[in-house]
Amino acid sequence: MGVPAFFRWLSRKFPSIVVHCVEEKQREVDGETVPVDTSRPNPNNYEFDNLYLDMNGIIHPCTHPEDKPAPRNEAEMFAAIFEYMDRIFAIVRPRRVIYMAIDGVAPRAKMNQQRSRRFRAAKEAREKAIELDRLRSELTAQGMTLPPPKAPEEHFDSNCITPGTPFMARLAVALRYYIHDRLHNDPGWRNLQVFLSDANVPGEGEHKIMDFIRRQRAQPAHDPNTRHCLCGADADLIMLGLATHEPHFTIIREEFVPNKPRPCDLCGQLGHEAKDCQGLARDQAAAEAPPVMASEADFIFIRLHVLREYLQRELKMDGLPFAYDFERALDDWVFMCFFVGNDFLPHLPSLEIREGAIDRLVGIYKRAVYQTGGWVTDSGHVHLDRVQLIMRELGQMEDEIFKRRRSSEMNFRRRRKADKQAKLRHTMMERGMAAPLGSGRSSGAADQQLSSGQAIRALMRESQMESLQAERDRQQQQPDSDEEADARDEVRLWEDGWRHRYYSSKFGVAPQDSRDFPLLVASHYVRGLCWVLRYYYQGCASWTWYFPYHYSPFASDFTNVASVDVDFDKTATEPFKPLEQLMAVFPAASGSHVPPSWRGLMSDPDSPIIDFYPIDFRVDLNGKKFAWMGVALLPFVDEARLLKTLESVYPSLLPDEVERNVRGPDRLFVRSTHPAAALIQRLYAAGKKAQVEDIETNADASLTSGVGGIYKPDKLAYQPGDDVPSPIALPQFKTLAQCQVASCRYSDPVFPRGHVFPARPLPGARPPPATLRPEDLEPGRQWMPNLGPGPNGGHRPRQSFDSAGPMRRMASAELGSAERFNTSRYGAVPPPQLMQQQHRMQPSGRSVPNLHHQHNQWPGQSPYPSQQQQQHYQRQFQQPPRHQFYQQQQQQQYQSPYPPQYQTDWRSGRGGGRGGGYSGGGGGRESRRYQPY
Repeated sequence: MGVPAFFRWLSRKFPSIVVHCVEEKQREVDGETVPVDTSRPNPNNYEFDNLYLDMNGIIHPCTHPEDKPAPRNEAEMFAAIFEYMDRIFAIVRPRRVIYMAIDGVAPRAKMNQQRSRRFRAAKEAREKAIELDRLRSELTAQGMTLPPPKAPEEHFDSNCITPGTPFMARLAVALRYYIHDRLHNDPGWRNLQVFLSDANVPGEGEHKIMDFIRRQRAQPAHDPNTRHCLCGADADLIMLGLATHEPHFTIIREEFVPNKPRPCDLCGQLGHEAKDCQGLARDQAAAEAPPVMASEADFIFIRLHVLREYLQRELKMDGLPFAYDFERALDDWVFMCFFVGNDFLPHLPSLEIREGAIDRLVGIYKRAVYQTGGWVTDSGHVHLDRVQLIMRELGQMEDEIFKRRRSSEMNFRRRRKADKQAKLRHTMMERGMAAPLGSGRSSGAADQQLSSGQAIRALMRESQMESLQAERDRQQQQPDSDEEADARDEVRLWEDGWRHRYYSSKFGVAPQDSRDFPLLVASHYVRGLCWVLRYYYQGCASWTWYFPYHYSPFASDFTNVASVDVDFDKTATEPFKPLEQLMAVFPAASGSHVPPSWRGLMSDPDSPIIDFYPIDFRVDLNGKKFAWMGVALLPFVDEARLLKTLESVYPSLLPDEVERNVRGPDRLFVRSTHPAAALIQRLYAAGKKAQVEDIETNADASLTSGVGGIYKPDKLAYQPGDDVPSPIALPQFKTLAQCQVASCRYSDPVFPRGHVFPARPLPGARPPPATLRPEDLEPGRQWMPNLGPGPNGGHRPRQSFDSAGPMRRMASAELGSAERFNTSRYGAVPPPQLMQQQHRMQPSGRSVPNLHHQHNQWPGQSPYPSQQQQQHYQRQFQQPPRHQFYQQQQQQQYQSPYPPQYQTDWRSGRGGGRGGGYSGGGGGRESRRYQPY
């Protein structure tokens, strides 16, 4: 989702939604690796029914990881994907269903974002290659040794992770083998129904999952207390999970660890960037400085039932002129979050999530709802007359928001400049005071009184002083980047007349047209908001709709929006075919992934669609500081012209290309001992598979744990007892002899056009026990972790928690990432067993956290280091006593003078987000804010 800061904001505001996963590891016994027995109870003391895998969130980090060397070939990529999925499965251990969804052809509204990403990736790769060639030439000229550069065919183009490419077709075959292998060999899989929706099935992965959940909830035999777990890192998964109104919904994702080392693009070693490369070959570099090996990522659970508890308090409104309904208020909250960003619309200029945009919208909503006469949304439908009231009040704030943002930016610039100068002065004074040369004495006279070693050190310090002085002179002569940004900013939202300048600069609208044109843009935007909400609650309303501008309107432009036509049901639409989407989103640099007979259309100057494939294009920073935050000004694809052009080259497709271009089915796999296997086998009993593909049967809910759908024969299916060959050329992947797996094509239950899935909890749904304590919901009280010793086991001051950070890091360094203290940024959950054994911290109660238990309580002894442990750490690591950490860090906790959008985000190395510690002064509500990141 296009809200980079959303999860960070959410986890800070509602910190108890996040807990660490408990993960069992493989064991070594007599030199043999013993895999985890996933048929045993879940180590997290919580059993899940269904696991959903948003596969693109797994495929991308496994094929081109950022924190470790990339796989050498496609086979190793597939092996990495399998290993990642095994880890997720071992943590979650579903008992009924696994649903694997790969992104298929997306709606046109999403294809515009995909096009922007892929063109940017090609441009960045081209610029990176030029820079690496320059660095390689410089290092080689200096006589340094470098590994030979990769051949062009060895470079992995991540754009191939797009429906219709040969890579995605081979991945689908590999995943079918993986499913057969696990169902046949792993006891934890044997009772599961496994669904695979590959890239030939239209739709984004997460929305195919949501369609499956919605349609299953509408089945008579569906269990209303099904426990769902969705794996994925996109922020919109949280919105989608809330939109289901399921009481038991959890998201699992990797925990972000800042400052992970990345391999150098020149020598391949970890621990430095290409610009700092020493130019040594791999073995020589290892001899000089051992590479920093990337640690294995940990996983966290995001508990949506806890988020619902928070929002019940957040959205509580008394004295409404109509009946209060939390479920309806929750849907309105999801709708308001779309205004700060999503994958289909640019966010409004006045709404920045780091500036508290969601809180501002909620505040406006809670005031306006008393005038609306009802809720803003209803099961994916929007009451636009009620939206008008909210946007009117937000529009009245815009001018003040822009001026306040500018004031914060200027304050930050002044402080940053002062900090740089103070740091440079401090460094020079420190080096100068250490220099032995005094004023009025020549260097020669001084050297005569020093030993030769002292003389050398003095010369080195003198050289350092000269370097520092030169650096200071260079910084003073260098133009201020902020001043350059101001010079490029033609809009200047903080000055009067910003509206006319905005539409003139961004849209090229003449001043005389700047009155009516904003209303046109706002009407398209409102239509887009309605499309997005329908997409989240009912499915894709139109495959062809998209927002036809690069920029959004202002909130004050939303006038008379109630008259906007938002009916998407007038005509039925269809998605692009996979190869058609490739031609719509790929740059010419990725032409190797499209059929050879089609490539000329992307590069031939005489091509009728050559204007769709610019080699270079402008990126408008749009008031941001980094190019990745800017707007790629690419031309929108004319769908009719594209499809008409492709008609002339369709006859040239080869058979395998035709196969990749079809809209494929979902597939269902079960072990031959599963009750549904007999029903599947009856599909093939009439004769050969190829002759009975038109036969279908409805799933028997009594055999499938209430999972409905339609079964059809599959010409690619293996029958139970068949040998399943391995498509992966690695020794660990062998032919599965007499594989006991049955499979077929699968379709979701069918509903008539226009059917509305009610956005309500199902009858019989029982919410989990409350997790939050009353004091966690006190107004103005920010959550703090329970660290054990204290008045009645209460909360510690913020500085005590932060001061414990070095202790936790030392423990982590000693034991490794898998056995670290689990009292990190999410709360005081119990430490793993190995930690308890080594430090004699035996729990008096359960040894692992329960997802429904109070997240900042645990019945064992405190995971905070005891006095003896602290002394042990101090001796081993030569660290000062803990009270010195308090003294050294206490002042830092009260210094956060910068506006949120300019503070360094240490989690990603990019601007934005609060850097940590307190914000504001030394007291008051702000000074008690706990920030888990």
